[in-house]
Amino acid sequence: MDTAYDPIAAAPPGFFAEEVLSVHHWTGSLFSFTCTRDPALRFTSGQFAMIGLVVNGKPLVRAYSMVSPAWEETLEFLSIKVQDGPLTSRLQHIQVGEKVLIGRKPVGTLIPDNLLPGRNLWFLATGTGIAPFMSLIRDPEVYERYDRVILAHTVREVKELAYRDYIIGALRDDELLGEFVREKLVYLPAVTREPFPVQGRITARLETGAAEREAGVEPLDPSKDRVMICGSEAMNADCKALLEARGFVEGNNSEPGTFVVEKAFVTK
Repeated sequence: MDTAYDPIAAAPPGFFAEEVLSVHHWTGSLFSFTCTRDPALRFTSGQFAMIGLVVNGKPLVRAYSMVSPAWEETLEFLSIKVQDGPLTSRLQHIQVGEKVLIGRKPVGTLIPDNLLPGRNLWFLATGTGIAPFMSLIRDPEVYERYDRVILAHTVREVKELAYRDYIIGALRDDELLGEFVREKLVYLPAVTREPFPVQGRITARLETGAAEREAGVEPLDPSKDRVMICGSEAMNADCKALLEARGFVEGNNSEPGTFVVEKAFVTK
């Protein structure tokens, strides 16, 4: 597919045109980028926005969760690369100084207010599904609400564990968040197709109780624990079925529950 796209001279209605500040290629199929943030853009940590490019004179956009927390002055996004994908085949080639479209009205279900009060908050992510949880683990409000915040990120290969070094390193030493992180954040990286200290799908590890043992907490309990899920359609469905079998109830923007699922996931 031709990767060309149109330079953005002015943002179409409903979008901001933001300048790319940095691009990082994690693997041959995974990259992230940062861009400027218009002061008028408001969002809650964990939400997503429609982002993209102008192609043939029209906006070509997909839903992307913000990696950056709500207080950050810049925006960051994590994306896969699909060589014949309408958007990602083009977006993966963006350069510093170029413009991207950012939707003016972020939305999403992965926000604290969509969950009932609880003890431990679990984040279950596969692949780029870690994006909204990177936003949430840098939001002080999350730590104020829960005793433990458990981030379980499962990928196929070790190199796909985006932000791993940051989570176990710089984030723990952060001047503002470090104390929260060291006291309350539990990071559970896992790999399914390569040797790694923790292997296997998160659903299998929850079914056997291995994930709870890794985290050093009691088995998932809907009377105390809360869960957010973001991954592929299959992973979302499997996790939802597992939780509902244990008595968890899905929440949404109109009625809080004991778990929530983000259905917006970029595949093309």
